[in-house]
Amino acid sequence: MDNVTDRNLAAAANMSAAAAQERPSRTEAEAAVRTLIRWAGDDPTREGLIDTPNRVVRAWEDFFAGYEQDPIDVLSRTFEEIDGYDEIVLMRDIRVESHCEHHIVPIIGKAHVAYLPSNRVVGISKLARVVEIYSKRMQVQETMTAQVANAIETVLQPRGVAVYIEAQHQCMTTRGVHMPGVDTVTTSMRGAFRSDPELRREFLTLIRK
Repeated sequence: MDNVTDRNLAAAANMSAAAAQERPSRTEAEAAVRTLIRWAGDDPTREGLIDTPNRVVRAWEDFFAGYEQDPIDVLSRTFEEIDGYDEIVLMRDIRVESHCEHHIVPIIGKAHVAYLPSNRVVGISKLARVVEIYSKRMQVQETMTAQVANAIETVLQPRGVAVYIEAQHQCMTTRGVHMPGVDTVTTSMRGAFRSDPELRREFLTLIRK
C-alpha cells in the first residue's frame, strides 16, 4: 500500500470521528425532517405525517449505518492455512444500496470483488460486509469503489485486488435528465489485476458468467 492510500484512510477516519462528535440529537434530527415537510408544502402535524420524522430518522440509521462500522476491523481476522492456494477469490453480485452525496437519493446495484491471496485469506462473507459498510455512507460511486479496494489491499496485502461496481443512480433516473435503465460502471484494479491483462480478462469473464 502506498503513502497516498495511508493518508486517504487516515483522513476518512478523522472525518468520521469529527462528524460523530458534532452529531445532532435525535430530537434535532426529527425537527429538521419536520422543517423539510413544511418546506415541501405539507403539514407535519397532520395525521398521516405526525410520525414521519421518527420514521425517517430510524430509516437513516439503517441507510447510513456504515459510519458506525470499521471495515478494517471486519477484515482483520484472516487465515493463513490455505495449502498454497494462489488463484482468484471472487464474490459476485453483492447487493449495493447506497446514497448519492449530492442529492441523498439511492444508488442501487451490485459489486463484484476479487483478490489474489499472497499468504492469507479472509472469510468470504467479510468481503460482502466491506461493500455493505462503505455503501451505507453518503458518497459517489467512484469513491466507494476505491474504498473497498483500499481496505482489502491494506489488510490482506494480496498480490492483486479487483473491484467492479455497476449501479443505477436515482439522482439521474427520477430527477434531472430522467434516464431510467442506465448503469454506471466503476472499477478499481490493483497489483496483478492492473499489470496483467490476461488476469484482468479472466476476472471480467468470471463476473459475467
